[in-house]
Amino acid sequence: MTSQDKSLTTRTELAPSTMAPPAAKYAHGVNVEGARQLVFTSGVVPVRHDGSVPEHICEQARLVWQNITAILAEASLSVDDIVSVTTYVVVADDLAERLRLVMAERDSALGEVRAASTLVTVPALAQPAWKMEIAVIAAR
Repeated sequence: MTSQDKSLTTRTELAPSTMAPPAAKYAHGVNVEGARQLVFTSGVVPVRHDGSVPEHICEQARLVWQNITAILAEASLSVDDIVSVTTYVVVADDLAERLRLVMAERDSALGEVRAASTLVTVPALAQPAWKMEIAVIAAR
């Protein structure tokens, strides 16, 4: 896609004045007009190329964002193009800390990008070693 094509796409954060501001670093909604490319990921899980899974949730979150970045790069996109993030975190005794660490990794990965974001706690994921996974939508 040429820079001219990209300039036809507009991305606007939606923040109605009738609503309280977002509870963290995200947008209530994102309006994308003129997009010529959409990428929807599956739930991206914390599995390294060799099949291993980091133990700590912070490492898992960092790996998931590395995997998301790789998927987007495969489509010639980047985290700057993410418009929606859905994060699933497994409930545990240290849930508040897990959520804090996962959100901190999201904020670090996205930098100044404010995407729509949903965080869901779940009793389990497909593999017991997975403490979290993330699905994103990117548009350009």
